[in-house]
Amino acid sequence: MFIKFVILALLAGIIAALIFGGVYLIRDPSTSRRTVRALTWRVGLQLALIALLILAFVMGWIRPHGVVG
Repeated sequence: MFIKFVILALLAGIIAALIFGGVYLIRDPSTSRRTVRALTWRVGLQLALIALLILAFVMGWIRPHGVVG
């Protein structure tokens, strides 16, 4: 159950970094580096999420399930 909270926290961080990047893109002057930093955080969080998902699958913490229908 803990792994699901970590995954949700990473997803929330990715969305927050994307929103901050968009806000900085619109409001900051062209010389500001805050947009690049926010989007760099987003990419880093995405890579961490992918690595965590692979690790969790290999360790058996999460399992895929079929669609019931």
